[in-house]
Amino acid sequence: MVKRIANRWASIQAVRNITILGLDAIAVVWSLNAAIILRLEGHVSGEYAGAVRIALPILVCARLLTVFAARLHRWSFRMSGLAEAVRLGFAMVGGSTLFIVAFHYASPLRLPRSVYALEFFFATSLMGGFRFGPRVALSWYFSQRQKRRAHALIVGAGRAGDLLARDIVHRNEGNYWVVGFVDDDPAKLHTSLCGKPVLGKIQDLPSLIEEEAVEVVLLAIPRLPAVRIREILDICASSKVGFKIIPASFAYLDKKFSAAMLHELSPEDLLPRDAISFDHEEIRKLVQARRALVTGAGGSIGGEICRQLASHGAAQLVMVDMNENELYLGARRLQTDYPEVRIHAEVADIREPARLKRLAERYRPEQVFHAAAHKHVPLMEDAPEEAVKNNVFGTINVAVMASECGAERLVVISTDKAVRPTSVMGASKRIAELAVRQLARSSSTKVTAVRFGNVLGSAGSVVPIFKQQIQRGGPVTVTHPDCTRYFMTIPEAVGLVLLAGLGGYGELCVLDMGEPIRIADMARNLITMAGLVPGEDINIVFTGLRPGEKMYEELLTEEEEQTHEVRNRVMVAKSPAPPVDLQERLRELRRAAEVGDREAILKGLKRMVPTYRHTPAQPLEAVPSSETQLENVVPMHKVLARA
Repeated sequence: MVKRIANRWASIQAVRNITILGLDAIAVVWSLNAAIILRLEGHVSGEYAGAVRIALPILVCARLLTVFAARLHRWSFRMSGLAEAVRLGFAMVGGSTLFIVAFHYASPLRLPRSVYALEFFFATSLMGGFRFGPRVALSWYFSQRQKRRAHALIVGAGRAGDLLARDIVHRNEGNYWVVGFVDDDPAKLHTSLCGKPVLGKIQDLPSLIEEEAVEVVLLAIPRLPAVRIREILDICASSKVGFKIIPASFAYLDKKFSAAMLHELSPEDLLPRDAISFDHEEIRKLVQARRALVTGAGGSIGGEICRQLASHGAAQLVMVDMNENELYLGARRLQTDYPEVRIHAEVADIREPARLKRLAERYRPEQVFHAAAHKHVPLMEDAPEEAVKNNVFGTINVAVMASECGAERLVVISTDKAVRPTSVMGASKRIAELAVRQLARSSSTKVTAVRFGNVLGSAGSVVPIFKQQIQRGGPVTVTHPDCTRYFMTIPEAVGLVLLAGLGGYGELCVLDMGEPIRIADMARNLITMAGLVPGEDINIVFTGLRPGEKMYEELLTEEEEQTHEVRNRVMVAKSPAPPVDLQERLRELRRAAEVGDREAILKGLKRMVPTYRHTPAQPLEAVPSSETQLENVVPMHKVLARA
């Protein structure tokens, strides 16, 4: 059966090759006759007629011989390109040369010299035309179809833009029709790339988007700085377009890059610093074959800690949380992805020391990561006793458990809100830092508190809330136009937590999160990235600072300013020792929390953290802005009044 199919295919190919050679012969005959008629203006005398009769078979043989030698009879009408065009050119020149030499020696008659040139032109046009014609026709057909796709403008007329445009142009089933490029290099203006013009500079994007009916802007500049991305978003703020960007790893992709690798522009691309890279072998050496226990494993940070521990070869992973649904789903995902890791999901409350002690006796963890906490600032302002019971005494329970079971290391996740706190949540985390550091002085367990700011995409954080508000049609609510926050991605934060917490650098490590970002700018950029216009399609509403919220976050107290960087993005802070009467103050705070005496709780927090300042809610008018003019500023109470 296979042999029969092979024979049939060979027969089809033979017929195809003979057909191509036959068409070439017809083209040669027509070309010579057309050339002699054109040269002699239709009056072919007897002498030239005799010369044509001798020349024609020689010319046909010469042309077919060179065509056969160049393998042009085996032609791919779909895949032909520049290399095939060069081969055709050499074959035509070779055929003309062979014909002239053979005809000179075979016949005493001569043809006008211009006939040779005309025949070469006609033959090359005909033989090249029917070879490349189908591809040109198909390209035209698909280009007309592509025009019905989303019109795209490529930012960057360099190598990346060229590869991207070529892939889009030659992809019959793509999603875009490239209208052109923009680039700030003056030498590239008004040139063309892949048949598409460089229409202008990046500053010209709004007018070009309108003129060319552009629907998506493709950012094709490798490792485009975040500040430049934000500038582009600001330039396009009045244009309803989507944005896609080439992957950050493009520099390593060489010529394998394609439009399929484009990804949606994300908040991570807006961070004012380079992405943090890790030596995964270093992390693996710290966690491989170890038994680990993670509290808050159902949350964003705790879940990512579990994932990275499993991916780097932890032998046993105990996932602890009160949210049984997220805990169950997370444990199932990890067990599926890392079947070699022994994974145990335990529903437990860190406020119950007896439960934690039983877990420690059962699993004997060598490394404990404490990520469980009440983190929502406004909620904890309304329930300070819960913040104290969970964030302070729950942390102490975890630390005691780690010490009593002989764990090698305890890593406590802290927050920048613990620095000069203005909220109950921040003060409770600051006290937790002090308590575990004091406990470490009498324990063989090495304790490290790791302090960092906001993480992008974590549950309840600002970016997911903004996205939900945009999807609902707005408004997007921002506390204050001048409010800034530090941001880091979840994988980045957790990778640094593992290195800082397990590296033995010190009791308090602080992650360098780069420059802070204005929340209002993040909101505007997210609206623009969604293809909408801030203030027109989606309003930005400023609500005023909520209870306990800061205008600006800090990572170090005044006493901790003496820090030194121990590795990239990780600093060790020289923090003052806990107060000598810390245990007595903790007992008083526990009694106040157990009976729900909120006034006593606030006094206790102030006594233990002298820099703590209780901050009530601040309406927008009560907080002066550094901007003289604020676009799209609408205080929330005025929005409600209109409603």
